[in-house]
Amino acid sequence: MDASFSKSTDEVLRFFDVDLDQGLSDKRVEEQREAFGENALPEDPPTPIWELILEQFKDKLVLILLGAAGVSLVLAFLETDEKEKSTAFVEPMVILLILIANAFVGVVQETKAEHAIEALKEYSPDEATVKRNGQLLRIPTEELVPGDVVFLAVGDKVPADIRLMNVQSSAFKADQAILTGEPISVSKDPVFG
Repeated sequence: MDASFSKSTDEVLRFFDVDLDQGLSDKRVEEQREAFGENALPEDPPTPIWELILEQFKDKLVLILLGAAGVSLVLAFLETDEKEKSTAFVEPMVILLILIANAFVGVVQETKAEHAIEALKEYSPDEATVKRNGQLLRIPTEELVPGDVVFLAVGDKVPADIRLMNVQSSAFKADQAILTGEPISVSKDPVFG
C-alpha cells in the first residue's frame, strides 16, 4: 500500500484484510510472508580491504591526479640536466603521497561507516508483541508481516515501519535519538479516521 499514512484506518485495515481485534489469521500471515518475505534487511558481507582501497582510486579527480603523477614521473626520468634531475622526482612523489594519504583516510571512514551500521543493528528489537488469531503472541521480529497488529508498551523499540491505529496514553512520545541525534523525545499524534 502506497502512502498508508495518508489513508484512513478503515482503508488500511481493509487493504491488509485484518481485523483490529483479531489480528491476522495464520493463512493471511503465510500469504503476506510469501508476498513480502521476512522482515529483515539483507546482510551484505563486509567489504574486503583491497576493494575499499580500489574504491578510493575510482574518483575522476583522483584519476586525473594519478595521470599527472605518471606524466611527471616520466618527465623526471627523461630529464637530462643533472641539477634538475635531483628535484624532478619531488612533484610526482608529493602527488602520490597525497593520493595515498587520501586513500588511507577514505578506507578508515568507510570502515567506520560499516561498523556504525553494524552497531545500529544492536538497537533493533529481537521480538515483537502481535495479535494473531485473537491472541497476543511474542514473535521474532523477522516473522512480522505487513498487516500485523503490533502492541507497544513503555520502553519498547518499534520493530518495523508501523502505522499507529490506537494509542492508550495521555502523552505518547518516541525517542528518536538513534535516528536524528536529538536527545529530546518527540511527541507523536496519531491521525485516526
